[in-house]
Amino acid sequence: MKALRGSKLFAVQALLLFTLCAATAAPVSVRAQEGLKISTLEQLGEEFSSVPCKNEERLAAVKALFEKVGAPASDISIDHFKDVDNLVVLKRGTSTEKIVIGAHYDKVANGCGAIDNWTGIVALAHLYRSLKDVTLKKTLVFVAFGKEEKGLIGSHAMVGAIKKEELSQYCSMVNIDSLGLGPLQVADNMSSDKLGDLAAELALKMKVPLSRIVIENADADSSSFKGKKVPALTISGLNDDWRSVMHSSNDQPSVVNPTSVYLGYRLILYLLAHLEDSACTAYK
Repeated sequence: MKALRGSKLFAVQALLLFTLCAATAAPVSVRAQEGLKISTLEQLGEEFSSVPCKNEERLAAVKALFEKVGAPASDISIDHFKDVDNLVVLKRGTSTEKIVIGAHYDKVANGCGAIDNWTGIVALAHLYRSLKDVTLKKTLVFVAFGKEEKGLIGSHAMVGAIKKEELSQYCSMVNIDSLGLGPLQVADNMSSDKLGDLAAELALKMKVPLSRIVIENADADSSSFKGKKVPALTISGLNDDWRSVMHSSNDQPSVVNPTSVYLGYRLILYLLAHLEDSACTAYK
């Protein structure tokens, strides 16, 4: 990546840091406060000191990261499909209703895949860390999808394996793909309208900048769930120069803006609390 320099870099940093205090103060849920652990900006930033830059290293690194944030071995599984492996971590609730939170762990051949999509994996793991000791009604299914870059293979495989009679238990899906370059966005062409509107409403309450974008000729794992009528959403954190980073040798840990990752993590944490408190059919 050609890193942002001078006044443009300062403007992005200032905007994100200005909203950080508002994001930090945002409520998660009155009912969910007991056991809640809020990760810090520094903790998320530290995760990028070592990013696995080879695809064959990524799955094991995801597992190690979830173990680091406290996931017991009994809650971690690898779902083996014909063409792909997905890592799944369950945070069991008191009902059979489910919310899926996902991020793909694979990368393209070029670059280190720090932005696309180790940022998503880091946010995913810290969302688990925040909620693992909170009593919830809905079961949270944290999924690191494989082979997203090959055509959403991991998420297609997961959705295809859901039994027809169990599909109604899947209330919503939140996908995290490529934070770390700038303010947050909802990818509208990969997201359900009602969930996009909810994300925008909550961001406004938190005073976190969030825009609605359409990324032409692109797709994300949320689309696999939309295709099965499960409300789904993709959150990104890109800037005007994202095309010079994504899928290129410029996608390196040095270009990650931890504040962008942190704000994505905080917004999604707030979003999950709202989805947990809503009826399963609320956004269908």
